[in-house]
Amino acid sequence: MVWFLGLGIGGLLLLVLSLVFDGVLEGLFDGFGGLDGLLSLPVVAGFLSALGFTGALVLGTTGTGAGAATGAGAAAGIGVGWVTWRFSRVLLRDTTAAAPRGEELTGSAGSVVTAVPADGYGEVLLYLAGQPVKYAAKASGPVPRGTEVWVESVLSATSVHVRPVER
Repeated sequence: MVWFLGLGIGGLLLLVLSLVFDGVLEGLFDGFGGLDGLLSLPVVAGFLSALGFTGALVLGTTGTGAGAATGAGAAAGIGVGWVTWRFSRVLLRDTTAAAPRGEELTGSAGSVVTAVPADGYGEVLLYLAGQPVKYAAKASGPVPRGTEVWVESVLSATSVHVRPVER
């Protein structure tokens, strides 16, 4: 039973190491090419843990020999390894929407937080993807603080050209 518990604990330690070193240890299995996903550290760790803990459980509760415990542990390990591999494939295929870009600000509304002088820059508060972002702002004429403005164009990654909203 000690061997099975050692395998189970070793699998858990391997899982912790794979999480802590985040891919550094994955290089050990790079030479196997087509088996890359099947021999990833989380899959191997899941297999070893299930093999060890299931083997110890079967050996301790049923009184059968080490062969039966090893067989049951191997079956459980293959199942856990397969589920881990499938879950990791699903996570790797997960895609998100494109990140918001500054060009999307054209036509959006905001408010002036630092007055915009006629010949310089002020600051405006705009919302990009629902998040408030402060941009440097230039305008054709002076715009006082607190004025609602529209973005006419994006000048750079951090500055915009605005005009006051006429109501």
